[in-house]
Amino acid sequence: MRAVIVGGGKVGYYLVKSLLEKKYEVILIEKDADICNKIANDLNIDVIHGDGSNLDELSEAIEWKSDVVAAVTGKDEENLIICQMAKQSFSIKKTIARINNPKNREVFKKLGVDTTVCSTDVISKLIENELNSHTFKVIQTFERGEMVLVEAIITSESNWLNKTIQNINLPEESVIVSVIRNDNVIYPRGPLVLLENDHVIVMTNFFNENNLKESIFSKRCNYA
Repeated sequence: MRAVIVGGGKVGYYLVKSLLEKKYEVILIEKDADICNKIANDLNIDVIHGDGSNLDELSEAIEWKSDVVAAVTGKDEENLIICQMAKQSFSIKKTIARINNPKNREVFKKLGVDTTVCSTDVISKLIENELNSHTFKVIQTFERGEMVLVEAIITSESNWLNKTIQNINLPEESVIVSVIRNDNVIYPRGPLVLLENDHVIVMTNFFNENNLKESIFSKRCNYA
């Protein structure tokens, strides 16, 4: 795999280093000449001194027959422009953008960026998991945090208590993966009735996590 990384800050530096250790071919674009020289010397790779949001300078790197473009500068708007140019002007199949403001995630997705990575989201999720009740927690994330695997424990107050799988109020883009009952894993078929203390494992979209929690525990849940 050949990757173009735009942005030579700490994120870009360690990303390049990690990819090199895994034997991938990498080229970096960075605006700051001093940073370019340092990374080129430290990691012994080709570094282009330039602005990745400039079409001509991005072209110089992408013509290197790249498979992936990752924009990891400190500015969300630059990362969006870089990914859009890579897609529209050079038909790059996979673009990845670092975002600093979690609110930009959905916008980037709608504008064609394949994957977004937001450290704010990741740290927030870790803190939330520590503070959350043990009855509902994220146990794994996928697709750079866009999909989450949730474990929910059915309590006496749960909306799902004594309901069959086929009759529960499950949000969109959510699927029950398994039910754990008395240490036994049960395949979640439609007629299965959920009982108190069942551990229900659900895969859902990051944006639907709160809807899922509301579906299981909130008495005010009113969507279908």
